[in-house]
Amino acid sequence: MQVPSAQIAPHLQRGLKSLYTLYGDEPLQQQECADAVRSAARAAGYTDRSVFTVAGAHFDWSEVLAAGGSLSLFADKQIVEIRIPSGKPGKDGSQALQQLAEAARGNDSVLTLVFLPRLDSATQKGAWFGALDANGITVRTDPIERQALPQWIAQRLQAQGQRVQASEAGQRTLQFFADRVEGNLLAAHQEIQKLGLLFPQGELSFEQVESAVLNVARYDAFKLAEAVLGGQLGRAQRMLDGLQAEGEAPVLVHWALADDVRTLHRVKLAMAEGKPLPLALRESRVWGAKEKLMERALPRITPAQAAAFVVDAHRVDGIVKGLRQADWPSDPWQALHRLAMGVCRACATR
Repeated sequence: MQVPSAQIAPHLQRGLKSLYTLYGDEPLQQQECADAVRSAARAAGYTDRSVFTVAGAHFDWSEVLAAGGSLSLFADKQIVEIRIPSGKPGKDGSQALQQLAEAARGNDSVLTLVFLPRLDSATQKGAWFGALDANGITVRTDPIERQALPQWIAQRLQAQGQRVQASEAGQRTLQFFADRVEGNLLAAHQEIQKLGLLFPQGELSFEQVESAVLNVARYDAFKLAEAVLGGQLGRAQRMLDGLQAEGEAPVLVHWALADDVRTLHRVKLAMAEGKPLPLALRESRVWGAKEKLMERALPRITPAQAAAFVVDAHRVDGIVKGLRQADWPSDPWQALHRLAMGVCRACATR
């Protein structure tokens, strides 16, 4: 059964289950969910703890299966943690996990915690993951999206007795904070804790936050593409500068931008042929958050602009590979900036 990560505390207050699966690519949330489960388990008398990390195809699953039956002389309840960093347990692991999931039903002497990275939809439909979900609690830990980050920061500050001004100035403070920590939730948590030490309790001013919070933001090329489609000029500029400073490969950044540019053009052509926008997006395999961004951006871009952006993306492809293009800067990052800002301005046009 799925439980949102934000609801793990209320869930545990209603009672502890014998099997929990935590999966996703947000380490802070996974760590906090695991800590909450362990704390509830200790309070319920689970005093022993065994940890297994699955590494390689020759991992011995028999040790994991036997762990539940090897209680110490001084404890009658134990926690068994299974970490699968690759997200691929293999054939033996698949069978073992199904067996563990079945054994967890009604078992109040062993609490099993399974840790997994982000899983694709095909893996989530597999027999072993289905068994974990059917016989226990599964918690998906996703990154906090940029638009939700200010509220997340405000809630964390409130939990430690702090707040920003209840005005536009307070929202400006939260937006500044979010810009500094975007894409790095663990560091964001540490910066919030630092504010609690520096300015215990009470209202925080913009100047206090500005002086204390380090720029620990981490960006990826695909989030940059989302900012461009969203017409977020300032954010897209910060992300380009951040990616360059972090040493990201220009080829990867270009690939992410060019993929969206080609999709914009392809969908525009389909619409010109009379296809409805939802159908054109589905045929181009656009869904989720990207679908919403495309739905907002496409009406603002003309067919001629979409075609021109494809030509520009082709030119930048040559530049990032070391070729010169007439009337374009030879520096790959300057060329990427020109391409990204051109598409971003078009998407921001009202």
